[in-house]
Amino acid sequence: MRIIESQVGDIRRKVFTEVARLAYEGGDFSRIDTLPYKIIPGEVATYRNSIFLERAIVGERLRLAIGLPLRPIDEHAPTSAGIEASAIDTKYYDPPLVNIIKFACNACPTKYEVSDQCQNCLAHPCVEVCPTGAVYMANNRSNITQDKCIKCGRCKEACMYNAIIFLERPCAKACGVDAIGDDQYGRAEIDQDVCVSCGMCIVNCPFGAITDKAQIFQLIHAIKNDEKVIAMLAPSFVGQFGPKVTPEKLVAALKAVGFHSVHEVAVGADLCSIQEAEDFLREVPEHMPFLGTSCCPSWSVMAKKQFPELADYISMSLTPMVLTARLIKRDCPDCRIVFIGPCAAKKLEASRRSVRSNVDFVLTFEELMGMFEAKGIDLAGIEPDAEGLAGATAAGRGFPVGGGVAKAVVDVIKRMEPEREVKTASAMGLRECRALLKDAAAGKYDGYLIEGMACPGGCVGGTGTLQNARKSAALVGKAVKDSELKNAMESAYEVTLDMLIAPQD
Repeated sequence: MRIIESQVGDIRRKVFTEVARLAYEGGDFSRIDTLPYKIIPGEVATYRNSIFLERAIVGERLRLAIGLPLRPIDEHAPTSAGIEASAIDTKYYDPPLVNIIKFACNACPTKYEVSDQCQNCLAHPCVEVCPTGAVYMANNRSNITQDKCIKCGRCKEACMYNAIIFLERPCAKACGVDAIGDDQYGRAEIDQDVCVSCGMCIVNCPFGAITDKAQIFQLIHAIKNDEKVIAMLAPSFVGQFGPKVTPEKLVAALKAVGFHSVHEVAVGADLCSIQEAEDFLREVPEHMPFLGTSCCPSWSVMAKKQFPELADYISMSLTPMVLTARLIKRDCPDCRIVFIGPCAAKKLEASRRSVRSNVDFVLTFEELMGMFEAKGIDLAGIEPDAEGLAGATAAGRGFPVGGGVAKAVVDVIKRMEPEREVKTASAMGLRECRALLKDAAAGKYDGYLIEGMACPGGCVGGTGTLQNARKSAALVGKAVKDSELKNAMESAYEVTLDMLIAPQD
């Protein structure tokens, strides 16, 4: 769904734009109650069978974009309820981060059905293999009694005409940790104890019923309070805002909406590569059978939740986001740091108490676009910033593409110990990551460096991206190729690594 422009994405971006405009304009924030009428104008429904339902859903989206909780369905409350408490310059996420707007959910069925492709064959293997007698022949075709079906899938596997299809809830299919089930009305429900906030359910729900909370509102308040707010751009920013928007133009646009300065998180990625290389050389295989990378929070949290026996084998290295933030705050301790990237899970990472002192806000590229549109910024036509971005190596800039982290770490190891052979294994998507860890637990990857990425294609396929993953991966590849410095150890900031990873007060 991420690669297809749709009405769902269009509404998301309109919501982010209006929330940003509301924050910039200030005044009486209760006027948020009128915004559903601005976003969904007229008298006739466009997306659903009721314009009132459309506006109610938009109202919940507006609340979540401001960081407010969903309203109870069975109680009256205006969209603006509690908004003054969110009109501040510091607010972390009140759990849960990822939310389902229940009355937007289609209660999609999960079941096996027989299609018109059924040939009424004599063998009827679908009937023969069914362990519960749910499949039977009637009216010259195969049928399934849903009350008896246990969804084992044997009938589908047995049918030589591929006539049996499996209807699966799209959000549940996209969830690599199986955190999505049903409530008593058949609507989707997230098991927050299992969820790792990767956000794949958000971009794969065709009804736009799932969304995450945002900090746009609070960030703009910090900017308006004349605080020194510094932006950190994740390496996957390349090409996200269109082919004509160079890094220099993007920096200029960020300053135009109120940011004091802009830095590359790829600098922190270089430092992360060095730290993980040192960890690998020190620990594998003497103390650990393998080492897993640390930079993807959903992968890391999933590994620790579902494979606690392997938790110690996931690197404890600081992530590129945290290392870059510490680097900035070392020189500017009173500034406010904003991580801008493709990832919903980074919001959860930044809300941890151990990270809060480093990263104040997390924005996705989608949410940032709302700020640009609210301020009327012409990204393609803006005068480029003379300083632009500099300092990162090709290794750090290659982090957002699957395999990029492992390659950067291995290249550092080769510099440190040229004779050392390092094997790598990587997976993209949490379902594939789980399979990778199962094999690792069985000893298949002893001595390996293992890389896990929650999103298909890597960070370039994240929840908050604006471009499809393949196109973004190609543009990141060009940025890597064009980088003057290649190996992470060529980073000018390498000498500061020990200082940055020291315990913080």
